[in-house]
Amino acid sequence: MELGELVGRRPFPAAGLLLGLTRRCPLSCAHCSTGSDMTVRERPEAGQLARFVDSFTPDDRPDVVMLTGGEPLLLPALVEELSASARRAGSRTALLSGMFFARSPRIPAPVLRAITAVDHFSASLDVHHEREVGRADVFRALHRIREAGVAVSFHLTGTGPSDPYLADLTRAVEAEFGGQVPSLVNEVRPFGRAASWARPARTGPAPDAVSPCSMAAWPVVAFDGTVLACCNQDTVDLRPVPDHLYLGHIATDDWAAVRRRALESPVLRMIRTVGPVH
Repeated sequence: MELGELVGRRPFPAAGLLLGLTRRCPLSCAHCSTGSDMTVRERPEAGQLARFVDSFTPDDRPDVVMLTGGEPLLLPALVEELSASARRAGSRTALLSGMFFARSPRIPAPVLRAITAVDHFSASLDVHHEREVGRADVFRALHRIREAGVAVSFHLTGTGPSDPYLADLTRAVEAEFGGQVPSLVNEVRPFGRAASWARPARTGPAPDAVSPCSMAAWPVVAFDGTVLACCNQDTVDLRPVPDHLYLGHIATDDWAAVRRRALESPVLRMIRTVGPVH
């Protein structure tokens, strides 16, 4: 699965599912939207995650399951298990990693098995990640993953179109991989550890503006197992969950119930059509 296919499904309600496997991460990036490090313990219960993904059927499943964190590759066996279960129902999996393992000359065998179990692998890289894991190390690991037959991409972030670091990084990716590895480029947002220093990426819409919200398209499994209709990190972490954004919990609900609530809610349909401000 190439990046274009993954991004192409993003606007479609319930076409994908975001799974946060753990908030733990070996890195301490200054812009981390989830505030992840190795001291936090929040993560969904593995058995509940497995049961939830196993509830997919060929006739009722997300097209794409995105495995995120924290750092999902701290749980390589779980990544393998969830990917295999999703594939049996016809879903494809993608994984986003901070590349902690690239510090070593060789990719650890359990990590490589987990990576080769997914259909798309994306590496985070930006000025903050590069302070934790060197660019050359990340490039070396991506070459190895491509050699293993996995479609790869970069998830790059910067401060905007005029960011000189971002311009240099995109040129370096182009030169290193000969234009064969695509990148998804975003601006740093003021969430998590970046909340105290990052500026808002854009001015909010006018109060009377019609501004469809794509963040309410794919259900999100939060680190406590709650399933929400919005992937905005502040909203994902907010407790209690606003009633109109609560889709269930993986301990008690299956995919069919979550998908039905996401698609049938009149409030969510309006949010996706004209936006929450309107």
